[in-house]
Amino acid sequence: MKEITYVKAINEALREELARDDSVIVMGEDVGISGGSFNATKGLFEAFGSKRIIDTPISESAIAGIAVGAAISGLRPVAEIMFMDFTALAMDSIVNSAAKMRYMSAGQCKAPVVFRTLGGGGVSAGPGHSQSLESWFCHVPGLKVVYPSTPYDVKGLLKSSIRDDNPIIFIEHKFLRAKGEIPEEEYTLPLGQADVKREGSDVTVVTWGQLFFKVATSAEKLAREGINIEIIDLRTLIPLDMKTIESSVKKTGKLVIAHEAVKISGFGAEIAASVVEHLFDYLDAPIRRIGAAFTPIPWGTVVENAVLPQEADIISAVKDIVRSRQAKN
Repeated sequence: MKEITYVKAINEALREELARDDSVIVMGEDVGISGGSFNATKGLFEAFGSKRIIDTPISESAIAGIAVGAAISGLRPVAEIMFMDFTALAMDSIVNSAAKMRYMSAGQCKAPVVFRTLGGGGVSAGPGHSQSLESWFCHVPGLKVVYPSTPYDVKGLLKSSIRDDNPIIFIEHKFLRAKGEIPEEEYTLPLGQADVKREGSDVTVVTWGQLFFKVATSAEKLAREGINIEIIDLRTLIPLDMKTIESSVKKTGKLVIAHEAVKISGFGAEIAASVVEHLFDYLDAPIRRIGAAFTPIPWGTVVENAVLPQEADIISAVKDIVRSRQAKN
């Protein structure tokens, strides 16, 4: 095993897949000589050249359109949309072309393209560069949506995404500072399989992305008060691993869903609805959802933290659901 940063894990995944398969290309704004805005593509231009690492104009619609066309023609593009907010400019190619290509061609045509993008707040980037929009894409049949939290997960899932024959929205958190251990040897991780990051018996907490780390820290604090939570990191939102969630909820009887996206119409609502539909009799207390306030993400750390979910929100929700169960008894 070796310790590595989140962004270095992304770089390694891209480097290994470029070396493994000549049909893999990387394209996007500043991904070439400068190594990307967050250094995720650093050194790839020098190693693989301008035909495989392609600097594009500042046009997300062009990036997405060219990537889909390249994928249909037999390549495996990894198209970087620098900030998730900018996917709004590329929605037609992603939603109306890539996602529907296999269906409209009766399986004769595929679009194996990975749209790498950076979501989330926490870096005071303001309302136009800090959104968590994963639920947009979870609503589109034909797309897979991946949102890993740790270096181990981001590398293994990115490699699997590049090899997948379906269009994938691959979301990375712009914090990109987490460190973790990964194997020295090559590995991949299956899409659509959640990870139980921490086993517990009192409350199930489902989360993904950067918020996982706040949930993990909250779990340690709660454990000191005798509350033992089980943490499920979804890693892949679509396809959704409901089996892992159902198994945990059957054990704990209580569910908290925590995501950085706005709470209203966030993907947590879909999970909550699915659990109620299939596991209502196992629930000992109402499901709690944690998400951002229904407002644009403001500039400035203090006000941004007031809008985004924090450890205190997680701890409060868990304690509330535990008290609710105790009151029943």
